[in-house]
Amino acid sequence: MSTTIQNLFAKNHDAFLFDMDGTLLNSISVVERVWSRWAVGHGIEPMSFLKTIHGMRAIDVVVRESIPGVDPMVEAERLKQEEMEDVDGIISIPGAIPFLASIPEDRWAIVTSAPRDLAVLRMAAAGIPCPTVMICAEDIPNGKPDPAGYKLAAEKLGFTPENCVVFEDAPAGILAGERTGADVVVIHATHSEPHVTDHLSIGSYDELVLTQAGAGALKLALAP
Repeated sequence: MSTTIQNLFAKNHDAFLFDMDGTLLNSISVVERVWSRWAVGHGIEPMSFLKTIHGMRAIDVVVRESIPGVDPMVEAERLKQEEMEDVDGIISIPGAIPFLASIPEDRWAIVTSAPRDLAVLRMAAAGIPCPTVMICAEDIPNGKPDPAGYKLAAEKLGFTPENCVVFEDAPAGILAGERTGADVVVIHATHSEPHVTDHLSIGSYDELVLTQAGAGALKLALAP
């Protein structure tokens, strides 16, 4: 077990900050259907392209591609509408729903690169409850890997990021979590090839046990 993972289990934490897509729910079939069509329509090879978009806001992906004549704001809105019309196959990550139910309501938040209306739609499709704090694409000036979203979520919960755990699945989000100074847990349930990482990497929340320590602090351990 790496030192990073040992430190994760040794600490008491104030709050848990979750990404949504790929971390609490699996929407990869929708994302790949919509973005594959978009890539092909703009002459981009879809297979390699799809590996580069997870965890990022749609507008940031469109800006990055710098396609002549494409208005990023208009294109991102069109992509969002296509994704909102397609919820087929969206399911929760194994163990996510009971794990969330075990966390006090004021000790967890969601930080997603999806617009709020799309996020709420997908969460309802997967049976994921809405937290009291949810930071979405329109709430921050810069998306992941910028850590602004996770810092804002921790602030709204009333804690410092360094005393939180970020749950993520994609490289951009993992980097954002690291940049906050938080501990990071990587969810690899939707990835055929798990990321190489020093962080704890799990395929199901059933692999974790959550207990509450002094002053309601949250403590993680591996399930027996």
